[in-house]
Amino acid sequence: MENQKEQCPKCGCNEIGTGRQSGDASVFPVGKFFVLGSLITYRICTDCGYVIESYVENPSKFKD
Repeated sequence: MENQKEQCPKCGCNEIGTGRQSGDASVFPVGKFFVLGSLITYRICTDCGYVIESYVENPSKFKD
């Protein structure tokens, strides 16, 4: 990200936090067996709670 301040598109807040789901909240590739999933990371507005972005931490697990 360039040196610009990230802003929530819903409320305009400039304070964005990062969170991660815990427990069994991983994403698993469809059609692959015995493959461990990947955790999901979120970029969240600290004012209104809007989820700005979500992504898996290990995208290579979803390649064919």
